[in-house]
Amino acid sequence: MSIAVARHYADHLATLQARTATALERGGFDHLVVPSGTLHVQVFDDRDYPYAANPQFKHWLPLTRNPGSWVVATPGERPRLVYLQPRDYWHVVPDAPSGYWVDHFDIVVIRKPEEALQHLPKNASRCAILGEPQSALGQYGAFKPNNPQAVIDYLDYHRAYKTPYEVGMIHEATRRGVRAHRAAERAFRAGASEFGIHLAYCQAAGQDATELPYGNIVALNEHGAVLHYTELGRLPPKPVRSFLIDAGASHGGYACDITRTYAADGNDEFQALVDAVDKVQREDISQRFRAGSDYRQVHLFAHLALANVLRDFGILKASPEAAVATGVSSAFFPHGIGHGIGLQVHDVAGFAASDSGGTIAKPDGHPYLRLTRVLEPGMVVTNEPGVYFIDMLLEELKAKGHGDAVDWARIDAFRPYGGVRIEDELVITDGDPVNLTRDVYAESA
Repeated sequence: MSIAVARHYADHLATLQARTATALERGGFDHLVVPSGTLHVQVFDDRDYPYAANPQFKHWLPLTRNPGSWVVATPGERPRLVYLQPRDYWHVVPDAPSGYWVDHFDIVVIRKPEEALQHLPKNASRCAILGEPQSALGQYGAFKPNNPQAVIDYLDYHRAYKTPYEVGMIHEATRRGVRAHRAAERAFRAGASEFGIHLAYCQAAGQDATELPYGNIVALNEHGAVLHYTELGRLPPKPVRSFLIDAGASHGGYACDITRTYAADGNDEFQALVDAVDKVQREDISQRFRAGSDYRQVHLFAHLALANVLRDFGILKASPEAAVATGVSSAFFPHGIGHGIGLQVHDVAGFAASDSGGTIAKPDGHPYLRLTRVLEPGMVVTNEPGVYFIDMLLEELKAKGHGDAVDWARIDAFRPYGGVRIEDELVITDGDPVNLTRDVYAESA
């Protein structure tokens, strides 16, 4: 944890308290109560699923391995943490609360989950309780999450605007992620399998697969055409032509999300395509990430920019404008240009029209865009253009009568490489966007 991030924590907490006061007023409640979540036992088994902290809980403090704990926020009062530290000789017991955040909370330590009831507000009906059903406490689950929509709408909408503390936490996660990405590239160059690259990544990140914010996408050759490929082959293919890795890291409950694509030595034309997509991502698309920009228009511009790349490489025979208008570009770039990021990799309220609810529709023909809001200072979003050679989508292109818009011989030349994706995280400001990912790569060069 950097000293600078810790210094911002008090202001972050003040922001959350102000938002909470308004959200509770909107919903007609007196208290915000947030459980950290519980362990879930697998059906017909005696093993737990990997624990994931409630994002509403870890928004308040950087605890991610503390099931059975609770935060209580009441306007005009210090927030309270009910901290479960069980007596247990089967498992490692959480340490006593410590760190830069503890002085900002009234902390009560409990030994059993049900003891939390003694330290929660007495009247559950006056509480907005945000969490999963399994967190319910009391006889017949009397104290259970109610997740009032008015409260959630307000809090989720404003979560898009990251405090300086949150930007710092994402930056710290990015440092860990970049270190791991560099290790993954070294493993790829050394001839490792997908599984071996994944292990090298986890080792360098210092995080197990369940601690990472999402399952690593480690794709060699044509596997790069599977957008969420997570199979992790145990043996490297022969020959190895290309490598696409989409992998993140976590820090204090916050995520980073980075994608890079590489060509194996001797695959010069694919490397040229990687370089072209990288240049468009850095120079053309990134400059559209400005306050006041409609993210839907940024996405459509990315389609046009990538269509120009496809035309330059002889893959696209139609004009770039016609390719976007007819949906041909979507066969090569089927996902959205990015999404909000923070406590979750795909952060909440990407389509929210306001803090009172409502939805901003996606552009016609672009069902997988994850963000439709206007960009504003404080937002942190990803920029991840891609070009892929996906058999199913190419077959649909022919079936829709657009087969003459592309050069099939050129497509066949690129199919064995799967695809290209480059992804960075950008902080929206009053001026140029801040590229957290590139900045950290430059720091560690």
